Amino acid sequence: MWLKVGYSGDSICSFVPKWSLGGEIEQMFFGRFEHTIDDKGRLTIPSKYRTSLAAGVVVTRGLDRCLYIFPLAEWDQLAEKIRQLPLTKKDARAFVRFFFSEAADSVPDKQGRVNLPAYLRQYASLRSDVIVTGSHNRLEVWNPDFWRQDSSQLEQDPEALAEKLSDLGIL
Repeated sequence: MWLKVGYSGDSICSFVPKWSLGGEIEQMFFGRFEHTIDDKGRLTIPSKYRTSLAAGVVVTRGLDRCLYIFPLAEWDQLAEKIRQLPLTKKDARAFVRFFFSEAADSVPDKQGRVNLPAYLRQYASLRSDVIVTGSHNRLEVWNPDFWRQDSSQLEQDPEALAEKLSDLGIL
């Protein structure tokens, strides 16, 4: 069910709820936004998503040299799934460390800004200008050069990716 979709400058801004099993509305994130990180390491959350993230977020390393910003409820769901991984598997322990050892929680201030710790900005090579993308259950924060490179690779052959993922029944 689509509630509101708008266009703002270079960015598609949207609010699309998804219905959870309990009937309450959860935010679905999508679109691309050009933003900046201020001198104190704060990122302003795209305005369309501020209400959904007002209770707090968890920021952590992403898998593609970007940062992931999860709403608390989504982080809790991910944490529960990760908790189920077997402690006896070396890859599982490494995955837990990757996501949790560098994670930081933050509550957006009145202007909708969240703190991105220096070690996370360094990991993703973030400076002043960044790209914020919606990725269904999270936001991603990208170095613009990394984003262009990643997008370019996908745009060269999206059919090949779709074919690789066809067994998941998505398309």
